[in-house]
Amino acid sequence: MTLLQKRRIALGSLFFLAGLCFSSWASRIPDIQLRFNLSESQLGSLLLGLPLGSLVALPLAGWAVHRFGSKIVIIISAFCYLSFLSLIGWSTSIWMLVPVLVVFGMLGNMMNISLNTQALALEDSYGRSILASFHGLWSLAGFTGAGIGAVMIYLDMMPRYHFLIVSGLVLLMLLLSQSYLIKEKSHGGGGGLVLRKPDDLLLRIGAIAFLGMLSEGCMFDWSGVYFKKVVQIDPGLVALGYVSFMGAMATGRFASDSLNNRFGRILILRISGILIFSGLLLSVLFPTPVLATIGFLLVGLGVAAIIPVSYSIAGRSKLYSPGVALALISTISFFGFLLGPPMIGFIADLLSLKASFVLVGIAGLGIALLTSIRLAVFESMEVTRK
Repeated sequence: MTLLQKRRIALGSLFFLAGLCFSSWASRIPDIQLRFNLSESQLGSLLLGLPLGSLVALPLAGWAVHRFGSKIVIIISAFCYLSFLSLIGWSTSIWMLVPVLVVFGMLGNMMNISLNTQALALEDSYGRSILASFHGLWSLAGFTGAGIGAVMIYLDMMPRYHFLIVSGLVLLMLLLSQSYLIKEKSHGGGGGLVLRKPDDLLLRIGAIAFLGMLSEGCMFDWSGVYFKKVVQIDPGLVALGYVSFMGAMATGRFASDSLNNRFGRILILRISGILIFSGLLLSVLFPTPVLATIGFLLVGLGVAAIIPVSYSIAGRSKLYSPGVALALISTISFFGFLLGPPMIGFIADLLSLKASFVLVGIAGLGIALLTSIRLAVFESMEVTRK
């Protein structure tokens, strides 16, 4: 096994374990709600702590990665991330839990930016696209964490012990993997907490990532509701839409790298937008169990490549260092993830849930258009094929 292969396995394991930490927490949210006797609205307010922390961490992550390098930020943030996962389980009051969740969200995004910056450095060493496969491992960790959570619930294990077990596993893998991480050279200008207008490339990629995350957030939060209220499927199969979307997204991410290398990143982004638009159009026009499931599969395949490809392009910006460029794109796309689900609910109240899902379809069409006009923006960075 070559050193590059060892580096890829080590980094892939950290992507997987980062996803495992998050999905482990998510799998025990009902238990946390029950333990603190929270109403639905109180739980919703509590869950705002994670995106709040994530948003606060974005500029800090870009500065830290630029200043210290992604390797040291990965090691420190991963250790703190697993520690705060355990603290969630050991929180004794809601006043303790809220700040713990905010910091947990901050550390999660610190890991996100630093892991993706490290992946870009490794991708450059490979000379071909490999970033999407790491995102596929993160998605796969979501299924694994949900499965482990189900087993822990079946065994009637308290969340605090569940989180300790996961934290121990993450710590072990961190110790085994850290020596294989790349220590990047320091970057020149364009780093740190600087405020300047992004160039045309970053603005375009930011818009694409925004629409991609808007689509992803809507599907995460509203798939089950759509299948229940519009498709009117059997109650036992309500999760079919969500599972089909998530499964297709994870599968698509593992296939994206070879497709990127063969056809080029811009064409893949364009096809991704078309798949999102086509899948939602099919699900809205023909909301039957079979056709809606096929539609959600298409949306999952469409969403799969957007963020990995956007990160890969942004990380090669001539204006910013990779860590800062990724933080900028993450910030822009994060607002799409936050705004999308509430917009679906607002439009559903005004018109209908079917009409609101047209919004996601329009987002996919927007991605296709943004990758079809003024292609000189992309060609200037030579990213259409690399």
